[in-house]
Amino acid sequence: MSLPRVLTVAGSDSGGGAGIQADLKTMLALGTHGMSVITAVTAQNSLGVQGAWPLPVDAVRAQYRSVVDDIGVQAVKTGMLASAELVEAVAELIGGTDVPAVVDPVGVSKHGDSLLAASALDSVRTRLLPVATVATPNLDEVAQLTGVRVESEEQLRPAAAAVLSYGPRWVLIKGGHLPGEAVDLLTDGSVEHWLRAPRHDNRHTHGTGCTLASAIAAELAKGRSVPEAAVAAKEYVTGAIAAGFALGGGIGPVDHGWRFRS
Repeated sequence: MSLPRVLTVAGSDSGGGAGIQADLKTMLALGTHGMSVITAVTAQNSLGVQGAWPLPVDAVRAQYRSVVDDIGVQAVKTGMLASAELVEAVAELIGGTDVPAVVDPVGVSKHGDSLLAASALDSVRTRLLPVATVATPNLDEVAQLTGVRVESEEQLRPAAAAVLSYGPRWVLIKGGHLPGEAVDLLTDGSVEHWLRAPRHDNRHTHGTGCTLASAIAAELAKGRSVPEAAVAAKEYVTGAIAAGFALGGGIGPVDHGWRFRS
């Protein structure tokens, strides 16, 4: 029996905590075969991003076609797409691939480093979000994309509506930066699912967003519905955050292999 195949289209994190590296670890941990299209190379560690070099659009397109045309995929996940040209090329590729797509509209790193050119924001709104099965913005990315600022749980609803207006079928607004328990809102505009988890007192959370989006994609590749996939992904990432560990002198990564050690 072949494993479900999941493709990540994202940047490389040389420190191994986020990006392509986090995506592939997550996909392995959840019993799927992960494949990658690298969109950018970053020099990155626990202290921040020291440099980033986007790949040419032709290189990104060639990687995508190489994997999809031969191996095939059951779900696609996108992460760091640094330029408008890359956003538009990836949106076109995803639009022509009839599988669920999880869009993590990465704008800034855990350390506050910008990973998306301002000129690319409009392309995310008008080209990428419309082809998303699920979009998974955090509160900073919601503000960046829509201008809606969320400071309380009640404001997650208007934030979700603002993102949905750009066309994704579902949106998962990540409320992890709010005080209290970690609450996310998953909605398609008519049905709401409130995903709650206890907050863990652990600063080592590098890669959380990449991990959650990849976990959703992995579960969708197994044939789960969007709500089922989101619930399973939330459980996985909550455990990974609880087990996050120190690495280097700054913020360490979540532990993608926590289930193997628990």
